[in-house]
Amino acid sequence: MSTTIDTHELGEKIVKILKTIFDPEIPVDIYELGLVYDVFVNEDYDVKILMTLTTPNCPVAETLPVEVEEKIKTIEEVNDVEVEITFDPPWSQDLMSEEAKLELGLL
Repeated sequence: MSTTIDTHELGEKIVKILKTIFDPEIPVDIYELGLVYDVFVNEDYDVKILMTLTTPNCPVAETLPVEVEEKIKTIEEVNDVEVEITFDPPWSQDLMSEEAKLELGLL
């Protein structure tokens, strides 16, 4: 018996958790900041998150990916999580959501 994966529902759960993780220097969550470039889920419920940091020498470069991984693993359906950090393309304020820009007074 195989169960169909509801990627939309799982995606929403992942985003909900990503919105609870904040960049320590900016009072906005990593999702609204545009630090999460992509989220992949395969048929084994393995999640891969492609994300960046605000700067390559970001003070949380070591801890933020671990926090993301640990929090996503709390989702019941998720089997395994891999967080990959990339600086291509480099993060810029253009990647922030309207909500984040409003929060930071950039609009």
